[in-house]
Amino acid sequence: MATTGLRVLGVARGEFTGRELPEAPQDFKFEYLGLVGLADPLRAEVPAAVAECRSAGIRVVMITGDYPATARAISTQAGLEAKRIMTGDELDRYSDSQLAADVNDVTVFARIAPQQKLRIVNALKANGEIVAMTGDGVNDAPSLKAAHIGIAMGGRGTDVAREASSIVLLDDNFGSVVKVVRLGRRIYDNLRKAMGFIVAVHVPIAGLALLPLISGIPLILGPVQIAFLEMVIDPVCTLVFEAETEEKDIMRRPPRAPEEPLLSGRLMLWSVLQGIFAFALVASIYMMGFRRGMPKTENRALAFFSLITAILALIFVNRSFSASVFTAVSRPNRALKFVFLGVAATLAIALTWPLARDLFLFGPLHADDLAITVTAGIVVLCVLEFLKTIWHLGLRA
Repeated sequence: MATTGLRVLGVARGEFTGRELPEAPQDFKFEYLGLVGLADPLRAEVPAAVAECRSAGIRVVMITGDYPATARAISTQAGLEAKRIMTGDELDRYSDSQLAADVNDVTVFARIAPQQKLRIVNALKANGEIVAMTGDGVNDAPSLKAAHIGIAMGGRGTDVAREASSIVLLDDNFGSVVKVVRLGRRIYDNLRKAMGFIVAVHVPIAGLALLPLISGIPLILGPVQIAFLEMVIDPVCTLVFEAETEEKDIMRRPPRAPEEPLLSGRLMLWSVLQGIFAFALVASIYMMGFRRGMPKTENRALAFFSLITAILALIFVNRSFSASVFTAVSRPNRALKFVFLGVAATLAIALTWPLARDLFLFGPLHADDLAITVTAGIVVLCVLEFLKTIWHLGLRA
């Protein structure tokens, strides 16, 4: 019965004759009646959640007070490989240092007392592991508090367990833990994407602002242009990248190191390279028009429109660390659509409405000029996508 995952209890009937009751229950005369098997089946989603944890580099350990045979059966149903089961009696024979050295080889702990759970958590922490502990009882509170992340069951959990925990699951579902990990990784990715884009997009803006001061050419970006650029950049960072869906491999990566910076040196270098290329292309377009004697207002409009298309290309490049631009384009993002429509409408007004054109200090652009600006964005997109592949998609390192 235990090997099928049932919790087994022996049942007996006690008899007593006489005037004074025995001092202890075991002093009664018992008649053995049989065994009762209690089933506490796993939720249907647990095996899939455990498998997803393993693919994400998260090690799942089962700690239970059940009999070892019962624990082995349940762990098998959950998808855990219980090559070795450590019992509470065996654990008591270990010193703290011995337990820390041996705990990584054990997947299932059976016949474990509450104080032993605390020892297991401390042993894992001593090995440098980031420990998340789930529990619902009063006796789980010390280990929940000791873990880096205590996770209490909000439905059947006790008040003490909830108070000792960092997270309370309202649905008492282990699969929700995996959802939280997935959500956390997506948020972390999107923060890095936004930060990388911010660095990349400000390189050409700063370069075009400094170029006239260095070379003596007419001013390219005035206060109105810079204000408009910031009105594009801010919604992109706060809305577009925040709304980005998760990467396909988000749960197939190992956990990141706790000391890993949010903006790593590799990501910073990649962002600067993006910005330098965009700046070089837009500056080349402006200098070409300047040397050909293009009117100052028209040349400024040509450079500004080229910069905008380059920025739009940077958005697509930074939408994904690993996927191609075609995959990134196919991912839904309503905020991105609204930003694109807003930018296109504003540029159209600035180009066609005389009052807005005077405000931006723009001259008229012809069809060939607009073709140059569109080509600039396409070149930035294609070249950076190619370079991203050479970069070995290693923006997380």
